Amino acid sequence: MQRPFKIALVGNPNSGKSSLFNALTGLNQKVGNFPGVTVDKKTGTARISEGFTANIIDLPGTYSLYPKSADEQVTYEVLLNRNNADCPDMIVVIADASNLKRNLLFCSQIMDLKIPVVIALTMNDIARRKGITIDTNELERLMGVPVVAINPRRNKGISELKKVINDVKQVGQVIAANDFIDIKDLTGEWLEDIKHLCSLDSNYSALHVACNYLELQYLNAAQRIRIGALLDEVKFHKAKVQAEEIMQRYRRISTIMQQCVVEENPLKRYVLSERIDKTLLHPVWGNVILLTVLFLLFQSIFWLAEYPMDWVEQGFSMLSSSINNIMPDGFVKDLLVNGILAGISGIAVFIPQIMILFGFITILEDTGYMARISFLTDRLMRSVGLNGRSVMPLISGMACAVPAIMAARTIQNRKERLITILVTPLMSCSARLPVYTILIALVVPDKKLLIFNLQGLVLMGLYLLGFAMALIVSKVMSFIIKVKERTYFLMELPVYRAPRWKNVGITMVEKAKIFVTDAGKVIMVISLLLWVLATFGPPKRMEAVQAKYAVLIAEQPARAAEYNKALQAEKLENSFAGILGHVIEPAIKPLGYDWKIGIALITSFAAREVFVGTMATIYSVGNDNEDDATLRDKMRSARRDDGSPVYTTATGISLLIFYVFAMQCMSTMVIVKRETHSWKYPLIQFAYMFFIAYLGAFIAYRIFL
Repeated sequence: MQRPFKIALVGNPNSGKSSLFNALTGLNQKVGNFPGVTVDKKTGTARISEGFTANIIDLPGTYSLYPKSADEQVTYEVLLNRNNADCPDMIVVIADASNLKRNLLFCSQIMDLKIPVVIALTMNDIARRKGITIDTNELERLMGVPVVAINPRRNKGISELKKVINDVKQVGQVIAANDFIDIKDLTGEWLEDIKHLCSLDSNYSALHVACNYLELQYLNAAQRIRIGALLDEVKFHKAKVQAEEIMQRYRRISTIMQQCVVEENPLKRYVLSERIDKTLLHPVWGNVILLTVLFLLFQSIFWLAEYPMDWVEQGFSMLSSSINNIMPDGFVKDLLVNGILAGISGIAVFIPQIMILFGFITILEDTGYMARISFLTDRLMRSVGLNGRSVMPLISGMACAVPAIMAARTIQNRKERLITILVTPLMSCSARLPVYTILIALVVPDKKLLIFNLQGLVLMGLYLLGFAMALIVSKVMSFIIKVKERTYFLMELPVYRAPRWKNVGITMVEKAKIFVTDAGKVIMVISLLLWVLATFGPPKRMEAVQAKYAVLIAEQPARAAEYNKALQAEKLENSFAGILGHVIEPAIKPLGYDWKIGIALITSFAAREVFVGTMATIYSVGNDNEDDATLRDKMRSARRDDGSPVYTTATGISLLIFYVFAMQCMSTMVIVKRETHSWKYPLIQFAYMFFIAYLGAFIAYRIFL
């Protein structure tokens, strides 16, 4: 079988690399991890020409071939190790035309690896607004590799880029004949020994092996020993050689730019992004605008999702009612209606809100505003022992804690990275959204406060509560964890751009698919398991309950409907699920919870959103003649033994507080273990979050009782 042709996309952060990846691959893409590391691996397929389809690998963004984080280390390993499964046959270097000098530094390093290179020049519109004019033909001649101007956001230049890629493949080269700078002049002829020892293709690859031979995973022990001995013999000075290399590259790049780049006086040009930043990054108005954006986000989640959620909910109610009318009573009908349909409805009803949440997050990222949030909150983060780089994982935690925790790998300071990992699950993720939605609908009136939806205000309050607790815990941990390493937060702010609505739509659809397939599978399995546990119980106990009501119905046939309803409730209470709920009821009773809620608390440790599926199954099995009622109706009508409602304001608020703080996600605990290489930290995380959740829920219940 022929090995697929692989093209790697590399470039500085915010250079347009992800936009090009989306433009080339469309929907033919997937996200995973690079082998052995928790670093995102985006791959896809692109049809370059008739009969030529290539695998596209979107490598993590990096500023140079001197890695400073796990992301950059991955890019480094892939490009230097020719035996790596992801090692490309061709590299497309995405270069920002508005910051050409810095981008050409990285381009020149990539070219010296002696892998076929094509330069894709992006941000040309921004360069023009800055008064920068680039002669691409002259730049191509001077660099010695093809240069194509593109705008992937508007799909401009993509066909030209594909044609160049196809031509390069056909020719089989476009490798610069000479090194961009004379590498051996920096080192000496001993570089040939390293090239031979490690079977390398270029002098520059050999230099990087000399600089980082202890960190490169693909070298064996014998190679490391021989390289170390050689470097000692020649008295290799790593820092001196690296500094001289960068200086020589910049000298040649300056010469190239003098011949192909014309730049007006920068004082004559004031880019729109800079004007907008005067307001959005203002120490007062910037924070006011940030809170307003978040406020509108959470208002919209309720407002925009209200009708589609109602339609989905009513559709499943009608379907359940129809099946009940068509099918005869029995095991199969009970399994279908109370097991399978109840589980599916618990998934489907929240798809509109999940899509809206991810849609808004994608818009914030696409427009460039998400990076400004990091800048705005840097001072706040530093006051609790973190820095602005921690904000991105925390914000990402609003979507899902798992990739958010992996995003903390870009934080170089070990203490700040560990604290970020430990507090990120306090941010309310999308898995909590179904729980929040159903409980808020039960205990918070659907009315306006001035012109704002009260339920939307409560939802925003829950998200802010999780963020506030994350800051408090961070401050406490900054005193406990003793690391004196200092860090500085440096971040390039991308220019403001209109969101790519196609990309927003693709993200919404993809996230909905992930929710349905990943979370849905867990919910369905647990729903079916719960149906079994809630339907069956110890034979003697179930037979006793059945016999009791058979006698009552025989004695008073007129009350058969009433007794049948009571029979279903008592069978549920004596089922395996009911017995489990009663076992833990004494521990959760102080929080205002009954044994049915206890079952949901246990099952939702697999995933928080399972709470809704559990409630759907429990109340479907435990209620008779209410098959056309929605889950909210069933929960609203639930009663305790004394006839009082289960979901009072006190109980609802207590549950909301518990779910804001509790660590109820096995996947998150597993990823924390992988990131920290120890079970100690996920166990500490679980313990402190459960303590805060229990204490907070107890206090809330007593206040609102």
